[in-house]
Amino acid sequence: MFGLITELSRWAIPVVLLMVPLIAALRGVKVYETFVGGAEAGFATAVKIIPYLVAMMVAISIFRASGAMEALVMFLSPFLNIIGLPAEVLPHAIMRPLSGGAALGIASDTIKTYGPDSFIGRLVSTMQGSCDTTFYVLTLYFGSVGICKYRYSIILGLVADLTTLAASIFIVRTIFGI
Repeated sequence: MFGLITELSRWAIPVVLLMVPLIAALRGVKVYETFVGGAEAGFATAVKIIPYLVAMMVAISIFRASGAMEALVMFLSPFLNIIGLPAEVLPHAIMRPLSGGAALGIASDTIKTYGPDSFIGRLVSTMQGSCDTTFYVLTLYFGSVGICKYRYSIILGLVADLTTLAASIFIVRTIFGI
């Protein structure tokens, strides 16, 4: 059974990449022209979001370089120890809603320090794979299309991030018995 799943996963993307243009061509869609048009629209979108991306990256850099993240970790760690969240994971939990790249860097450092099979390593890995970059999505995607009123999106995104954090702790403790 495991071998079948491995083979299916190995061939899934190549089959989709072959089937989509083939079906489109059979339906009379001009595949190359459609692809080029989509690439042109994607490039225009990329140019449109660059200012939002730069602004967000500068804000994240200031947040980290100023020591604000360390101060926030020190302030929150006593409260989060109650729910079983080690202070070592807190920088990742704080950075994940802001930037996927920065969170990945923190996760890599954490895993390198504590090991991939440790509770902290497993928890950071689960968190990295299961939550989204709330502020990144709001800043980049909402900003690039001109959405200005996204108050409830922030609240719901942060609630989802907290839920993911709690679920990650529960799942790692349950599955790995730590």
